[in-house]
Amino acid sequence: MAEKVNITSGGIQKVLRNYNEKQALAEYIWNGFDAKASLVELNYQNNELGFIDGLEVADNGYGINFDRLAMKFDPFYESEKALQLAVHKNRSTMHGKNGVGRLTFFRFANDAEWHTTYLEGSQLKSGTIRIGVTALNSYQARQLEQPLKDSTGTRVVFSNLKISSDQLEQEIIPFLKSEFCWFLELNKAKGFQILINGTVLDYSDLIQDYEEDLILNYQESNTVFHLKFVQWNASQHKELSKAYFMNENAEELHKEYTTLNKKADEYFHSVYVKSEFFNDFDFSGTEFDTQANLYSRSKSSPEYKFLAKGVNELLQTKRKSFLKAHSARLLERYEKEGVLGLIAGEHVDPKRKSDLLNTLKSLYEIQPKLFSNLSIDQKKTMITLLDAVLRSHQREQLANIFGSIIELEEEERMELAEVIEN
Repeated sequence: MAEKVNITSGGIQKVLRNYNEKQALAEYIWNGFDAKASLVELNYQNNELGFIDGLEVADNGYGINFDRLAMKFDPFYESEKALQLAVHKNRSTMHGKNGVGRLTFFRFANDAEWHTTYLEGSQLKSGTIRIGVTALNSYQARQLEQPLKDSTGTRVVFSNLKISSDQLEQEIIPFLKSEFCWFLELNKAKGFQILINGTVLDYSDLIQDYEEDLILNYQESNTVFHLKFVQWNASQHKELSKAYFMNENAEELHKEYTTLNKKADEYFHSVYVKSEFFNDFDFSGTEFDTQANLYSRSKSSPEYKFLAKGVNELLQTKRKSFLKAHSARLLERYEKEGVLGLIAGEHVDPKRKSDLLNTLKSLYEIQPKLFSNLSIDQKKTMITLLDAVLRSHQREQLANIFGSIIELEEEERMELAEVIEN
């Protein structure tokens, strides 16, 4: 049967302009995990000319129930807000985008066909759904007399591909690694995997620092928190740096940004916290919520405050080591850009040069945001002014100067004052 969906061609164009080929293919993998899959496979075949003859995404999720097909394929929303690539704020799934994800194949293929097997009661049933690029606002669905396989799942077959094998292997697959690394690490204990032509997607090259089996024990109630820290060497796209809270069965209950998210220093990280303490936890309030139920576990609980402090100390310690190494690379970059020409002359006092370089490094380690998004001329101006102040009798004013430019926490202000004094 052929069915029209509730969307206009203008609405489709709004959706498609937000996606590129990489995001579009990632959407089908997310659809699999949204369907409670633990395994998603991406399979493709190259031909001798470097193009792709066939591409499919298969999962072992619960499938698409034909009794609810209209709910899955009919509703669309054309508002700009509804069409944004937004993720549920406090859970990693559902990740689906208001039903629009199924149309994104337009970016890399001309046709898509779903082969799905699902449970209806205790009986397995199967069906196919086809959509072509020439009629994106309609679909053809057919229920099959016999199930396609003996377990639930969905396989999406894409044909008439628009991408080359080089594009898939050099651009799209690396994108998928950054897109899903944090999610696969979150669900590692549950055995979640992505296979590319039968090989497990390996994101180990994205890991800069990794530490697990960390334990925080709140002794007054003998509450134990198991922590895992991962520092990534690349951004996790829209996920950014977050803390994930899981119950004792490693099921995610909540996630939120860490206190060091968006510090303009490329310190990309994820923290995973597992504890029985979260089995009956109320994540709806804040640690300052005076209306919190005193008899429930919430952010106002002493255990949670103990955890929050411990996690923040861990992140701060890890960040300091990272920034110390990164500050050396900052000076190397400034050297290549010719920004340090002011102090490169052979007649420059070695102590003056050492003072300036050490101050630059220390400033970066205290507050990297001071160095973000600066043009070459701005960098030269900052170094010239810094050098002039260091040589004057107004060194102690530096903390006030930088404090007026960017908000400094009290600890950062004290560190800066100590650096200047020394």
